[in-house]
Amino acid sequence: MNRFCLLFLLIAAGCSVAPRYERPALDLPQAWKESAPPFAQDGRWWKIYGDAQLDALVEEAEQKNADVALAVARVDEARALVGETESGLYPSVSAQGSATRQQISQKSATFFPGIPQRYSDYRAALNVSWELDLFGRIRSGVEAARADAAASEAARDAVRLSLAAQVAKSYFTLRALDEQILLTRRTLSLREDALGLQKKRFEGGVLSEFDYKQLEADTASTRATLPPLERDREREEAALLVLLGRSPKEVFESAVARKTAENEEPSPPVLPSGMPSELLLRRPDLVQAEQGLIASNARIGVARAEMFPSISLTAALGSESAALGNLFSSGSGLWALGLGLAQPIFAGGRLEARTREAEARERQALAQYGKAIQNAFSEVRAALAAQTRERESYEAQSVRAAALADTLRLARLRYDNGIASQLDVIDAERGLLAARSARIEALRAHRAAIADLFRALGG
Repeated sequence: MNRFCLLFLLIAAGCSVAPRYERPALDLPQAWKESAPPFAQDGRWWKIYGDAQLDALVEEAEQKNADVALAVARVDEARALVGETESGLYPSVSAQGSATRQQISQKSATFFPGIPQRYSDYRAALNVSWELDLFGRIRSGVEAARADAAASEAARDAVRLSLAAQVAKSYFTLRALDEQILLTRRTLSLREDALGLQKKRFEGGVLSEFDYKQLEADTASTRATLPPLERDREREEAALLVLLGRSPKEVFESAVARKTAENEEPSPPVLPSGMPSELLLRRPDLVQAEQGLIASNARIGVARAEMFPSISLTAALGSESAALGNLFSSGSGLWALGLGLAQPIFAGGRLEARTREAEARERQALAQYGKAIQNAFSEVRAALAAQTRERESYEAQSVRAAALADTLRLARLRYDNGIASQLDVIDAERGLLAARSARIEALRAHRAAIADLFRALGG
């Protein structure tokens, strides 16, 4: 009979009322039209830019950024919660000791003549308790906690991926502003030199006041474009310093080291064809969403198990004595064994409601997972298109700048030969400045599109 009971308990211990998780069926494209290059497979996708300064800034941000530190702490918390939940699978052992001195009343029913009215009691015991997880309540809780921990790890990776993209985009914005400021200053210097010569012509009566004032206004207009550019550079640099996790003093006083180069070409298309689209499911936010779905599925098992019997075993072993010196002497030993069984009978529908609540949350998690996948593929499609279109824009702006450079050369030649006026030269200079500035912006947008693409692909 005892063997039969033991066999029954062993079989029941393997039972679980939790639903089995299966990944939802997904209608995915067979492969991307394009895919990531081999050197990006290690996750350090920003090395595609070939900029050592950017590499150092991303590494610094990953080490010191406050959002990353927060995400790492949340992972540690989730892992600790897994350990706390797993402890329920094992017996709980505790040691207990007590010493009391008390006096009983002579007027109570517990007093008998001849029995000491005052006495001491010393006790030391080792207590053991263990809940048999017959229906998988604790195991389902452990599964949910592990899924929560995996979701926290994915959230941490998502923060790091987003941070790297933000640092890269901010860095190239800063570099673009540097180039635009340098270009504007050079143009302004040429305008001021030309205005100085025209002022002498005006004072000599060769140039009319109308023409001179137009030239002066155009020079002032060029000068007026500098302060907004310098203001934007200060804002961008301050924002980048915050992303890098610099101290408040450094945010206020320090600068960002960056590469200085002009007329750089955009990177070639970063994505040859062939990568299966299923790889996108490794994107951190999608992993986080799926782990949330797994956790919700496991908590259905927790809720269902609460409607089944709960069996616990308890035991105690120790000694008790009225005198401390006799606490561990012969005859002072005590022990106890216990078996507890609890079966909910009526709870006013509370347990059934908890199950329905868990099932509803699982459906919510499923909907969120599906939406996250839709958004991910939408972002990838948009990023692929942006990379292509921004490169086309850069090439068009390059052609425009080259044509306007020739236009300026011809306008100066015509002016030197008395065929055109100085205003024609100024117009050509204005157009070339705008074209070159647009070319710098197009290069920045192309680099930002690459960062957005790798973020959308999950790094």
